[in-house]
Amino acid sequence: MKVKFWGVRGSIASPGPSTVRYGGNTTCIEVRTDNNELIIIDAGTGIFPLSQSLLCELPLTANVLISHSHWDHIQGLPFFIPNFIPGNTLRLHGAFDPVSGKGVEQVMSVQLQYSYFPVREAEMKARIEYITLTPNESFQIGSATITPYMMNHPVIDFGYRIEANGKSVFFTGDHEPPPNIYEPHDDEYAEYQSFVDAKTADILRAMANVDVLIADSSYTSAEYPAKKGWGHGTFDTSIQYAKEAGAKMLFCTHHEPTRSDDALEKVFEQVLHEHPRQPGDPQYRLAREGESYEF
Repeated sequence: MKVKFWGVRGSIASPGPSTVRYGGNTTCIEVRTDNNELIIIDAGTGIFPLSQSLLCELPLTANVLISHSHWDHIQGLPFFIPNFIPGNTLRLHGAFDPVSGKGVEQVMSVQLQYSYFPVREAEMKARIEYITLTPNESFQIGSATITPYMMNHPVIDFGYRIEANGKSVFFTGDHEPPPNIYEPHDDEYAEYQSFVDAKTADILRAMANVDVLIADSSYTSAEYPAKKGWGHGTFDTSIQYAKEAGAKMLFCTHHEPTRSDDALEKVFEQVLHEHPRQPGDPQYRLAREGESYEF
């Protein structure tokens, strides 16, 4: 299996001289099975350069897994070049939104409104299909078994486990380890903590023994208190997940958009100093736009 990162920034695209090494595009990950089956996770601005690389493979069926519908994870979809070419199929997978009462089809319909984009969905030349997924219910894309899991974010958010030919990868989407919303002295604290513990156990089971864990690591532990409730993790929580789940490799992603490459490397160096690897621990890396990892 091979993973390639086409976008690793969070919240907003951040191109410029200070983000050249790790990249400024928002989330998009290409996964290839050993049978060369293509799976795309999220459709941030990184899906545009990915789509340029796919033009030599036409016609194609692009299976895109959407973690959630925040802009930085979907804003590249209208610019996915195969959509404009007859003979291609875009198969969009994602969650049902209980607030809007709509499935994953709203990801395209909202963006392709007259006020926001010059081309209507009906004018796209490719076939566009929508598949609304159910949490914990596996489905197949070729040789790959994919299971969506509910994560913790201010909107419905799926993490995805992809398994094929004995290999596995898990992507958290945007995820904040579920906190206890009560103070320890509150009467409700213990009861709510049991919910937090059960949810954490479910997430760790979903990640268990993966070859590659790709995790939202937006903040440092010092930054987190000011961002609590925003729906993002820290380097420390990602490392803890990787260790407890028995992952072999951790890629930290969703890099804070105001953090330069130099600053990103500096905070990551400090994190590694605070979490020295022990025998059997995962490998830790910063996700880098353009980087491929084969396993």
